[in-house]
Amino acid sequence: MTTNAEEPRTRPRRAPAGAAVLREDVTEAIRAAVFEELAAVGYARMSIEGIARRAGVGKTAVYRRWRSKLHLVLDVVSALAVQGLPAPDTGLLETDLRLLYEVTSRALRHPVASQIIPDLQAEAARNPEIAEAMQKALRDGQESVASSILAAAVGRGEIRAELDRDLALDLISGPLYWRAVVIRSPKLPKGYLGALARATAEAIKAL
Repeated sequence: MTTNAEEPRTRPRRAPAGAAVLREDVTEAIRAAVFEELAAVGYARMSIEGIARRAGVGKTAVYRRWRSKLHLVLDVVSALAVQGLPAPDTGLLETDLRLLYEVTSRALRHPVASQIIPDLQAEAARNPEIAEAMQKALRDGQESVASSILAAAVGRGEIRAELDRDLALDLISGPLYWRAVVIRSPKLPKGYLGALARATAEAIKAL
């Protein structure tokens, strides 16, 4: 007796769904929405609903990536640390510092950054996790570039290899953050960045 049993068919594999698929364009839209929402309403009033609405996605899309508002903000702020700044290489310490100050000044005075950083600093005073993320975001990116500038200056013989590195990094990074983030000076005096680069270069050479 002959049977006409068919060979078992191989089912096409389905693409993974749910948490296994996280579209990068959606993730980036949510991250951008976080910055905009922080600038608009501040951390305390920011909500997952507002972020989702601004990003053009549902709340589920946000919660699939981050379990809370705090974790979302910590992730976005921490990401600033790995973006870094371009390391100048002009062949002279003073002009390297001048370029660094120009880039940093523009970044700190961007309308979104000028709203977000002070607000997060206030939250950092109450929340150790935000404080740690803020310190990392503000310190690591700037420090890596400043260290490259110092290493290049040592290699050219402009400064001593045995200088106090931590003090040199404070001299490089401190003044702009003081003006832009602490006292929030609305406008830099004419020629300020050039004068700051000159004074900082001379101070570092004296270390």
